[in-house]
Amino acid sequence: MTYKNALIFLLLIATSTVVFSQTYKFKTLIDLEATEVISQGKTGTCWSFSTSSFLESEIIRLTGKHIDLSEMYNVRQTYPKKAWNYVMRQGTAQLSEGGLAHDVMNSISQFGLVPNEVYTGLQGSHTTHDHSKIVGDIKPILDAYIKSPVTYEGDWKSNVEAVLDEALGKPVDTFEYEGAAYTPKSFLEMTGLKLEDYVSITSFSHHPYHSNFILEIPDNFSNGSYYNVTLDELAQITNDALNAGFSIELDCDVTEDTFSSKYGLAVIPEDETLGVHALKEISKEKEVTPEYRQQEFENFNTTDDHLMHIVGMLEDQNGTLYYKVKNSWGKNTKRVSNEGFIYMSEAYFKLKAISIMVHKDALKPSVKSQLNL
Repeated sequence: MTYKNALIFLLLIATSTVVFSQTYKFKTLIDLEATEVISQGKTGTCWSFSTSSFLESEIIRLTGKHIDLSEMYNVRQTYPKKAWNYVMRQGTAQLSEGGLAHDVMNSISQFGLVPNEVYTGLQGSHTTHDHSKIVGDIKPILDAYIKSPVTYEGDWKSNVEAVLDEALGKPVDTFEYEGAAYTPKSFLEMTGLKLEDYVSITSFSHHPYHSNFILEIPDNFSNGSYYNVTLDELAQITNDALNAGFSIELDCDVTEDTFSSKYGLAVIPEDETLGVHALKEISKEKEVTPEYRQQEFENFNTTDDHLMHIVGMLEDQNGTLYYKVKNSWGKNTKRVSNEGFIYMSEAYFKLKAISIMVHKDALKPSVKSQLNL
């Protein structure tokens, strides 16, 4: 090898090293207004925190008002429904802290909405949420009734309510907010939210596309129905909504090693052995097909783990698209960086998003027509 050829060879190696050793640099494309990142504490109530955040952004979009909604009011009103479902299915249903976005909407529809300052769900001197004992306190009551409903002493419903009142507080009937008197229903009306305007959308091939079906995931205790679209349509609906100024509720799998609150990043590297390295330097991502997405769902590699709130869009220096996702694990801690937000690649979204919820006005006419909206 001549000196000239050797020099060219070394330059090629150096160039390839630069190309394939890029740290992430992001450019913001869309940044929608959202309330501050907070922590769900030691609870499995991401479904209420994320949906409340989503609705807070919707209130901002609709009215310009900034309202800190009570996450725990919806949780408090949903637990009795979970207990009823567990009892009537004679203990064969899941009883857990988990839930989905439509559980919040169902609660609001029946019981209204309240601000966080009126109902925090924190008892005594507690300043952070800890629900580690609630299910453990409720389940023995329900199991005792299921075992012997005829001879059960007392009223299991009242016993469950007593547990919830002690853990979270009694629900409120009337309250004052910014000098005005409200009930939870009249407060909902004041926010401008119309619950019938929100739709849940998913993409799985075991049901016909452009139909709606009850999604078979453990936390769907209330049998919520989802509109089914193709994978490309799901991504396009998400992108179109963000571009039109609508934020999005997200149900997602976060069990991948390359979903990291520490790095504030979620990616799907083509080389699965990269691990944490893929969170430090840009790597080629997998091509996510509908077939691969369905496979990962059916073999339980993609599970219904966590709900978050998409509030923006970014791109890295190579033009790869990412979503700015508001999490509910707090911010500025040893385990959480990026102010509590996750930058999620479009590939990760396509593979790991279980569903989204969005205002129907964010949908293009062609999509509404396909879904009969």
